[in-house]
Amino acid sequence: MTIPAHLPDRLTITLWDFSWYVRTGPGEPFEDLDAAFAQAVERGYNTVRICAMPFLLFGSGLDPTALRLERLGGEYGQGMRWYDVKAPTTIDAREHLLELFRAARRHDCYVIVSSWEYQQSASFGADSAWWDALRAVPPAERPERLAAAHADLIDLLIAEGLDDRVAFTEIHNEVQVGHLAEGVERNQAVLELGPPLEKAVDVFKARHPDRPCTVNYGGVPHASMRGIPENIDVLAVHPYVYGVLGALIEEFGLRGPVADFPQEAAAALLRPGAPPIAQWTLDEQHGWRLDATIVQAAEVYVHDWCDPDAFDRWLYDHYGEYRVAMDEKLRLWLDVAADWAAAHGVPLVLGEGWVGYTPLRGTFEEGPVGAQICRDAVRYARDRGAWGTVVCSNAAPQHPMWADVALQQECNSTFTATRR
Repeated sequence: MTIPAHLPDRLTITLWDFSWYVRTGPGEPFEDLDAAFAQAVERGYNTVRICAMPFLLFGSGLDPTALRLERLGGEYGQGMRWYDVKAPTTIDAREHLLELFRAARRHDCYVIVSSWEYQQSASFGADSAWWDALRAVPPAERPERLAAAHADLIDLLIAEGLDDRVAFTEIHNEVQVGHLAEGVERNQAVLELGPPLEKAVDVFKARHPDRPCTVNYGGVPHASMRGIPENIDVLAVHPYVYGVLGALIEEFGLRGPVADFPQEAAAALLRPGAPPIAQWTLDEQHGWRLDATIVQAAEVYVHDWCDPDAFDRWLYDHYGEYRVAMDEKLRLWLDVAADWAAAHGVPLVLGEGWVGYTPLRGTFEEGPVGAQICRDAVRYARDRGAWGTVVCSNAAPQHPMWADVALQQECNSTFTATRR
C-alpha cells in the first residue's frame, strides 16, 4: 500500500482508546478535547488512536444521543489503568465523535479509527443495553458487522468533510483477545479468525476501496503470521513483551481463576487492610460488567489493592533475570513484523506496546528502566522503517506518564528523525 499523500511520513501515536469518551466529566483528562490535542502536539504527537464506537453508533440500533457513562461500580477498578473513571457523564456519542475529528483538524492531527467494543467499551455504560446488543450478534458475524459499521462511520465523516483526518481504520482492537474471538481456541485464534477478518476487510473496501483498512493483533503473532489477512493495508501489532511482568502475573495468579488465587503469598504486594479476593467484586446490579470486560477479576483485585511501591519493587528485584530476554523478544518481534510487512508491501504500525498492563499508580514504565525501554523500542521501530509507533501505551492523557513531557518529546523526535 502506498501511504496516502496527505498523511504524515511518520505517525507519532498517543493511545486514547475508549478513554476519550468515558473520561469526559468535570476534571477528567478529556473534559476539553482541544486542550488534550494541544498537549499531544506539545509532546510531539500527530496521531491519536481511538475506539470510535462504530457498533454503538451504526450497528446496535440504540439511540446514542444521550449515552450515559460511569465507573464500573464504587471503587472497583479504580486502581487500574484505563478503568479509573471518576465522574459519570452523558454525551451525544455521534456529535462527540465529530467534535474529536474537528479538534483533530484544528490541531493538525490524525486519527486511527478502531473499536474496543468487544473487549470493554460497553462495560462503562450506565446500563447493559450496549453490551446486550454486542453479545446478541453471533460470533461468526461480528467482524463483518463491525466492518459495515466502520464503513457507515466513514460515510458520516465524508458528509461532514472530516474524512481527511482518518489515518486508517482497524476492524477491531487486538482481534484474537476478547469477545470477538468467542468460541475460538486462544492458541488457534489468529488462524481461525483469518478468513472472517479477511471478509470483513473486503466488506469495508467494497464501500471505501481507496481508504486503508486493517485489523490488529495483541503481541506479534510470530507463530501464526500465515493467519493474517492478505488484504490488509497496514500491519498493526502490539508488542507487549511482559518478561518480568509476566513472571509476576504467573507468580501471583493475576490471570487465573479466583478460586486459585494465592491470597497469602499475594500479601507481599497488597496494602494493609486489603479484603479477601472473594469479597472484591461488583454487586448483582452491576454484575453484567464483569462479562463486558475481558480483564480477569484477580488482576482487578491486585491492581486495586496493591502497594504500588511493592509491585514496582518486585519488578525491579527480578528485572535482571529477564532484561536480556525482554530486549531480544522485542527486537525479534519487530523483525518478524517488519519482514511480513515488507513482503506484503504494507506499512508497519505499533499502536500499543512495550512491557504490559501495570497498576495505575505503578511507575515501572516511566521509571529509569521503563523509560529506557521506551527509548530503545522507538529507536528499533524507526530503524525497521515503521510508519507509526507509540512512545508507550501509558503515554496518554489518562495515565500519569503524560506528565513526563520531556521523555515523550525525546522519543517522538527520535522516531521522526532521519534514519542514519
